Amino acid sequence: MPKPVLHVHAKTATDELALALAALPERFGLVREFADAATAEALHAIAALQLPSIDLTHLPFLTIDPAGSTDLDQAMHIETHGSGYRVFYAIADVPAFVVPGGALDAEARHRGQTIYAPDGRIPLHPAVISEGAASLLAGQERSAFVWEIALDAEGEITSTTVTRARIRSRQQLSYEQAQSALDTAQPSETLRLLKVVGTARIELERQRGGASLNLPSVEIEEVGNAESGGGYRLVRRSPLPIEDWNAQISLMTGMAAAQLMLGARIGLLRTMPQPEPATITSFRHQTHALGHPWPEDMPYGEYLRTLDLQDPRELAIMHAAGSLFRGAGYTAFDGTAPANTMQAAVAAPYAHVTAPLRRLVDRFTLVLCAAICANEPVPQWVSDALTELPGLMTSSDQKEGALSRAAIDAVEAAVLSRRVGEVFTATVISAGTGSSGSATAGNGAANGRGRIQLTDPAVTARCTGNLTAGTVISVRLVEATIETGIVSFEAVSTSQHELIAN
Repeated sequence: MPKPVLHVHAKTATDELALALAALPERFGLVREFADAATAEALHAIAALQLPSIDLTHLPFLTIDPAGSTDLDQAMHIETHGSGYRVFYAIADVPAFVVPGGALDAEARHRGQTIYAPDGRIPLHPAVISEGAASLLAGQERSAFVWEIALDAEGEITSTTVTRARIRSRQQLSYEQAQSALDTAQPSETLRLLKVVGTARIELERQRGGASLNLPSVEIEEVGNAESGGGYRLVRRSPLPIEDWNAQISLMTGMAAAQLMLGARIGLLRTMPQPEPATITSFRHQTHALGHPWPEDMPYGEYLRTLDLQDPRELAIMHAAGSLFRGAGYTAFDGTAPANTMQAAVAAPYAHVTAPLRRLVDRFTLVLCAAICANEPVPQWVSDALTELPGLMTSSDQKEGALSRAAIDAVEAAVLSRRVGEVFTATVISAGTGSSGSATAGNGAANGRGRIQLTDPAVTARCTGNLTAGTVISVRLVEATIETGIVSFEAVSTSQHELIAN
């Protein structure tokens, strides 16, 4: 499978980039180590754990994760059920290891989520929990929140329950191993039905107007050293089909959780507005720049499904589509359902409940949903946290996004650092702000600061000059600073060619 890369091999750039990447966690105030009190609480909780009385160890659960993963949030088992299906989705029982109001709880609230830095992850919970006692590792009995979701023949949800139970995963698969088993071997019943159910859920997503971003992972890899022909590279990995089917099980569970919360009139939804018209216009220009125009009459979810992620340019379009998925947040409610319940990309109400090892909010929403299903009061520590969690998660999301963007910016700057002064061909994707202060993302020209899309290398960067969105221009690289990750260009061509015939 093609792996589009941006290479950094020059020794000076490689050394400078290594320093810039290593400094990122401290720059964003991220600490890997846990306070002694938090670690002590984790060890005490592990020693005191009592497994649930409900025993589902007879079900042959399996996990599917990136190769080498040890913090396993989810395990699944799927079986036929009448003319439809029954999905058992086990989620790590993190609440069993975190005392509400304790030192570990406070530490987790401060962190918000596991953050993946170029030099390793900064975990939400101590490794003894996230990679040990709570992780759904194969062959180990674990406490889990087990969702039992019944589906009809078309994949629509007909019933949902969730409760704590004892499970034992039988098999730990990487995405590559699971895909290979489906493609070349005799797959297990769960894998076979994962494809069936996942495909059905994708069709339902299409029918309701949803759009899965399926954003390829972006990884920064160190490849030897400059003297030996190594350096750094930014690798964009295309997802395998099974990753989409697997993601649909998580999305389905989040949708089921949202319905439970709305029915009980208490909960925390993951909401997102429709993209703004200016954002859509800018993305449309980007698709033209990269050679795969988005038709005016095609919904954006349908368009994203047409992309061939093994084509480097179309892979870049999928990354650019992230601009359509902005503005996501959390909406808490208690007593009255909120006015806005929709997650625009999912095209349905949706909640986060499937990744408690790596995301703070899921620990609370899992307990909330289990209480609803048991017809029990929602614990006070959960309801008390609902109004605080949106702010905590927003802060954490901003840190994670800033670190990820800073790392990619640094690599892109390193790639271009020896090419300052060179002229490139680029497409203007937004014209920025002119001297009057008005935004000119559409047809108007602006003698200001906008954004451009290069095709080789496939980099999006800032540019100054007389810019008109949707035009092809020549630009000169004026800055590529590795330490700050700043890459900027200036327009040098006065002859611009309209990409789009209006």
